Amino acid sequence: MHLGFIGLGHLGKAIAGHLADCGHTLTVWNRTPSKAEGMKAETASSPWATTDKAEIIFVCMFDSKAVHSILSQEGGLLSGDLSGKIIVDLSTNHFKEVPLFHELCAKAGGVYLEAPVLGSVVPASQGALTVLVSGNEAGYEKARPVLENIGKNLFYLKEPGLATKMKLINNLALGSFMATIAEALSLGETVGIKKEEILEILSVGGGNSLVLNAKKNKLLQEDFSTHFSSALIYKDLHCLQDLAYEEKKTLFTGAVVKELYARTFAEGIAQEDFSAIYKLFKKG
Repeated sequence: MHLGFIGLGHLGKAIAGHLADCGHTLTVWNRTPSKAEGMKAETASSPWATTDKAEIIFVCMFDSKAVHSILSQEGGLLSGDLSGKIIVDLSTNHFKEVPLFHELCAKAGGVYLEAPVLGSVVPASQGALTVLVSGNEAGYEKARPVLENIGKNLFYLKEPGLATKMKLINNLALGSFMATIAEALSLGETVGIKKEEILEILSVGGGNSLVLNAKKNKLLQEDFSTHFSSALIYKDLHCLQDLAYEEKKTLFTGAVVKELYARTFAEGIAQEDFSAIYKLFKKG
């Protein structure tokens, strides 16, 4: 199938590359065109130009502001008739923005599916993400075979907004696990235990988790090249706090962990992988 793909950051490029490896042909667009260099894909002159040959167009942006821009800018996805087109938005949006995206695409004749993913660059390159989807059921069923190329697990939460809210809730656990593992590692080193031993014990003890398994080598080697940045988890936890506020629910661990990731900006490491939060605890 020929697909459109907009947004070639760390995650987007990994997903697009895997779709190409699965035999799909792609037309891609990115605000910085050089990000498409080396890809097996045609490059488009605008977001709208990705719709020319494609029935399904993937969007993978940093935040809702960026999604709104590629929808509504000159040459954006809403520049023409979207009849027969499905917009699959892999971005983690603010839950308050998502209903508008559904509405705007429907008015243009298309179908908008919010489809935030769980996982980062490595599982994306393997087609092993988890994909949460909300929106039009017929659109979901039509896009499902392609979604199965990128997602080992698919969850369809029909009501618009639920997939986005669930992604934010998942990232409460993700950010909290990472911060706790990093703090435990730092404390263990302080009392004189080797890093390798601490991580090995945690991996068969209370720290055993997908998070530790995914980030063990980064922590061992202190290689914090970005798979999923602290800036992104901070943004997601901020959206989660807004959700808790709207629901009049307390958010104890989420609030503390969000502020820990806020510190990565002051330390100049917000664009590094979110496992670099270890540096905060190591520094003391």
